[in-house]
Amino acid sequence: MTEATVERIRLFLIESPIKMARLQGVGNVKGTVKRVLIELTSSDGAIGWGEAAPWEVFTGTPEAAFSALDIYLRPIVLGKPVRRIRALMAELDRALVGHAEAKVAIEMALLDIVGKSSGLSVADLLGGRVRDTIPLSFSIADPDFAADLERMRKMVPDGNVIYKVKTGVKPHREDLDHLEAIRKEFGDKVDLRVDYNQALAPFGAIKILRDVEEFAPTFIEQPVPRKYLDVMAQLTAALETPVLADESCFDRRDMMEVVRREAADAVSIKLMKAGGLFEAQAIMAIADIAGLPGYGGTLWEGGIGLAAGTQLIAATPGISLGCEFYMPHHVLTEDVLEERVANRAGHVVVPDGPGLGIRVSEASVRANARVIAEG
Repeated sequence: MTEATVERIRLFLIESPIKMARLQGVGNVKGTVKRVLIELTSSDGAIGWGEAAPWEVFTGTPEAAFSALDIYLRPIVLGKPVRRIRALMAELDRALVGHAEAKVAIEMALLDIVGKSSGLSVADLLGGRVRDTIPLSFSIADPDFAADLERMRKMVPDGNVIYKVKTGVKPHREDLDHLEAIRKEFGDKVDLRVDYNQALAPFGAIKILRDVEEFAPTFIEQPVPRKYLDVMAQLTAALETPVLADESCFDRRDMMEVVRREAADAVSIKLMKAGGLFEAQAIMAIADIAGLPGYGGTLWEGGIGLAAGTQLIAATPGISLGCEFYMPHHVLTEDVLEERVANRAGHVVVPDGPGLGIRVSEASVRANARVIAEG
């Protein structure tokens, strides 16, 4: 029997309007977000989709991801067997340094094809499910805090109880006022978390974070810049609240350093950082050994990338702190899926169809596309 190979690649650089501005510490977002979609077609006619969602202040630009896929990775991928995913990912790493988002887009599209061809979900291909739903975390990041508070008033009664407040962008006193307002109105009904996105300078950070501890957050995410790993370790030792590493942990080597230095109590697992679902599971395996739970983080993915994220978390026991996969439902004005990945009672429902378990709307993709490359 002839082994199916990658026969065609289509790329779409898309730009999607968003409903609200987002203050994120290291960088702000408003108006639109860009990302790259890839469609792979195999020689037996199966189609798989992937998504690259870089952020220029975090990992890179969508335009760079598009060029990496179109110019450097396309000739390597064309003609390769669709089932030999690990071998191909190793070849991509040898051919091009960095560009994790471009590489994970290829990997998720291949897994989508293999899953559809075999009748298995991506979670099945990754070892099988340990969960069917994932608690959803919504980020409080609107410049207009009153608007976010109003959103919470609508979301909490529907079962959405996890909220991550983006801190360090506004004055410290204002951050404390916002945390106090949330606790005053919702009390212990909400699981409150804070995320500084590297916003604090090491000098004086401990005093600021001890103020924040008064509001009993579940964790404090990445309080200082990535390069200050020793400071992360000092804060982890000094605070009663668990510290979660995000920008300090991109890959397995980073995870080893975090564990060795005891620089965090938990870790944010993001496909766009890791560069692959297999790589994300490998990072989490190291965290498991050290007893560090994982949290499903995101950049600005739409439904394709987040469907892959749900499949990963469904098959990875250690990613137990929920996920922030709220973009398609709450921020994007339009996604590219025929039906959005379901949210129910404050949880993301893991798609149970073959592959990623989604159907992509060609019309929506083309309506949002700014650049298209086919071949």
